Amino acid sequence: MASRTLTPPLPPATSPSRVTRLGPVAARREAILVGFVLLLVTLAARAQTLGNPVLGFDEQFYLVVGDRMLAGALPFVDIFDRKPIGLFLIYGFIRLLGGEGTIQYQLVAGAFAWATAWLVWRFGRRLGSPLGALAAAAAYLIWLDFMEGEAGQAPVFFNLPVLVAAMLTERAVRRGRLTWRSGLLVMLIVGLAIQIKYTALFEGIFFGCILLWRAWRGEASLPALAGMAFAWIAAALLPTLAAFLAYAALGHGQEFLFANFLSMFGKLPDPWSVSALGLLTIAGILLPLLLCALFPPAPADDEQRRSRLFVWWWLGAAVAGMLVMGSFSTPQYAMPVLVPMAIAAAPRLGAFRPDRRLVWLFLALCFAIAQLVLVSLQNLKGRAAEAAAITRAATPTRGCLYVYDGYPALYRLTHSCLLTRFVFPGHLNMANENSARALGIDPAAEVRRILAQRPETIVMDDPPFERVNETTYAIVRQEVARHYARSFSMRTGDRDRLVFRRRN
Repeated sequence: MASRTLTPPLPPATSPSRVTRLGPVAARREAILVGFVLLLVTLAARAQTLGNPVLGFDEQFYLVVGDRMLAGALPFVDIFDRKPIGLFLIYGFIRLLGGEGTIQYQLVAGAFAWATAWLVWRFGRRLGSPLGALAAAAAYLIWLDFMEGEAGQAPVFFNLPVLVAAMLTERAVRRGRLTWRSGLLVMLIVGLAIQIKYTALFEGIFFGCILLWRAWRGEASLPALAGMAFAWIAAALLPTLAAFLAYAALGHGQEFLFANFLSMFGKLPDPWSVSALGLLTIAGILLPLLLCALFPPAPADDEQRRSRLFVWWWLGAAVAGMLVMGSFSTPQYAMPVLVPMAIAAAPRLGAFRPDRRLVWLFLALCFAIAQLVLVSLQNLKGRAAEAAAITRAATPTRGCLYVYDGYPALYRLTHSCLLTRFVFPGHLNMANENSARALGIDPAAEVRRILAQRPETIVMDDPPFERVNETTYAIVRQEVARHYARSFSMRTGDRDRLVFRRRN
């Protein structure tokens, strides 16, 4: 359908307080300079974890899946998980870059974080001063370290397309030049983000509603609104539909539907104490940015006021999406909130009193604290040296490895064969997964089936995870006591990483 303008463009702002726009050459130089500064911040924020293959357990697993995809494994069929196929395609592409994989995925994730920060700066300039926009972009990179985003968690990747969609939506609303095509582009980008992580759906719903509201304000007819809504929803769902049809064509449509949509309703809820502590942790991490966002200086004009209002509504949608999903056990679940939060904080970050240089002191202090957080995290989980030691101890010589509780990266680092579809240890060792409705199988029966194949080495942690599946844990402990001998023990934080090798 041909694109048509639904509303006339807004008149240009004439406020004398409006920042004078740069010429094209100066603007290009500023963009390059800011990009270089943010690149330095990105490298500094991630330098100490670069090359560590045992950071987040999730991203260790994603890299295993990407690695096995190149060998012919099919996510959801050969390896179970609930993340969309787009995330695994990213990690599969990363494995095509060669090398061992760790540096490669961390550099690609860093590039996504840098690009997102650069767009935070672009968007932040609409809300306040260039200083505040740059500070907000730097804050995004620093705060990722507080939220387990120092490497390749899923939000590090999908925050970028969501931010692009947000900027296109805000521009269409601000300029009053809303077309069918602009809405389709926004929702198609949202659809791509959804195929990296499904929580992008909630922000996508907000963007669609805002676009429809703007079309209605532009006196679009009800049939036109209905047509736009249908077309835009279809665009947002198109990547997911394409993924399902591809699986259906391979004869695995049921596995796709179960892993992506049905299994999540079978998970058991976390204890309320875990959720409450997680929410308090998230609130504490975001509090400094929230305080900056709550007390902005006065907007320069109505256009800037509308842009700020859009960001606040977007922030509300991101928070609502996080709360609806109900997962708060780790700060990573709040990373989608971080983008609009940093942008909303930009006006105040650019107007520190009494001296604007205090904003850099504030960010430097936050950077130093974030680096201490990363040191503590690696002391708890381990570094490259610990990963290498346990890899040597756990590598099978004639059989397979089974990681009941420990680093998923060991499957990749040891090049072990896989004894189960449930490669991510948490699926079989966590209490909230102890349901056939969550996994499609009885976890205890699956663990017995794995052990019946006589894995040569078994990796466990002691003490076990505090929300361990007591049934499967008892089964593994009993088997280890009967047929295995401890061959390796390594302390990281408050846990011992144990390797058991079969005796007979």
